[in-house]
Amino acid sequence: MVGNGARHDVPPPAAALRRARWAISLVFLVHGSVTGSFATRVPWIQEHTGIGAGQLGLALAFPAIGASLAMPLAGRISHRFGARTALRGLLALWTLSLILPPLAPGLYALCPALLLYGASAGMSDVAMNALGVETEDRLGRPIMSGLHGMWSVGALLGSAAGTVAAHAGTDARLHLGGTALVLTAVGAPACGGVLDLRGAADAPAPPRFALPPKSALVIGAVGFCAVFAEGASLDWSAVYLRDVLGTGAGPAAASTTAFACTMAAARLAGDRVVARFGPVRTVRCGGVLATAGGLLVVAAPHPVVAMAGFALVGLGIAVVVPLAFAAAGRSGPAPSQAIAGVATITYASGLIAPSTIGGIAQATSLTISFALVTLLAAGLIAGARVLRLPPLPATAEPHAATEPPATAETSATPKSPPQP
Repeated sequence: MVGNGARHDVPPPAAALRRARWAISLVFLVHGSVTGSFATRVPWIQEHTGIGAGQLGLALAFPAIGASLAMPLAGRISHRFGARTALRGLLALWTLSLILPPLAPGLYALCPALLLYGASAGMSDVAMNALGVETEDRLGRPIMSGLHGMWSVGALLGSAAGTVAAHAGTDARLHLGGTALVLTAVGAPACGGVLDLRGAADAPAPPRFALPPKSALVIGAVGFCAVFAEGASLDWSAVYLRDVLGTGAGPAAASTTAFACTMAAARLAGDRVVARFGPVRTVRCGGVLATAGGLLVVAAPHPVVAMAGFALVGLGIAVVVPLAFAAAGRSGPAPSQAIAGVATITYASGLIAPSTIGGIAQATSLTISFALVTLLAAGLIAGARVLRLPPLPATAEPHAATEPPATAETSATPKSPPQP
């Protein structure tokens, strides 16, 4: 799945596949930990750089810009260096990029730092999702929801550690610099355990930049709905409870944490649900739950009802993005390009959701804003059919080249513990 023309070879042994599955899980956890760590120190960075809210909003657009520009390069890098080496380098670039934002003295230094931060995030995101889809194919059972669940767990761990550091008054340069080194030390050996996929020697390299295939646009539209609901709920649920329902600051903030925990738990359990009911039925049922949750939020007479609504939204949308990546990875001859296209659309959705909700709320009300979220959640019911996947093989099947079996067994062994 590195690129076009991948050659077929002997699949790695079952034990090596299991180790590869845990290795890619750890990669997802490390990736999420970077995001969670950074998010908690944004207020420190704003204060350190002396920028206002408008300038901070401008700066925070640069990670999405960097990711969108760089994601198409991931397939070409994997084709040239092999998936394992490419992921090791891209993940290290992502973890180490955490050092740069707190070092920026002002807006003009912060923007390029965040551009690199976003570019490395996007490229490593595409590379690890492509490897996740390939590992799922070879195992013959769904794992993508669980992988994204590990990402959510990593984000929660990173945000928890960041909250402790912020509460203790730790300088973000020290906190994020130390976190970057720790996550790099964990991520590098984890990458050594993933599948080592390589394209055929005579296969053309993927283009540096290319428009996503039509299939990715359709799949990405479904992911757009889910990520929009996620971004709106994460960023605005606490504000909604405070401003619309008069909730105190503590319970309002707890609603955001509860939403994130619900999503993480649903993703970790999602593979079993998908294996039993299939992706289309799972997403349709999730769309029903998310729509019901949105209706509860809009009509809530009491904060507890709204909290239950946000929890249902998180439960309903949890597995959509993992299944969108899985569908993109099997949608054509250039999986990395398709995954990059879906990732670009979902990143864009996450970027515009908070500002769109705020704009609608300023013009009308937050209740109307979440009526839009509810409408997009209902779109999952209609769009679920585009996430239909071909049946996974009952046993591991080769889809791309690996190292010779004699070395795949040892090279697939992670050299670090399964938890950071």
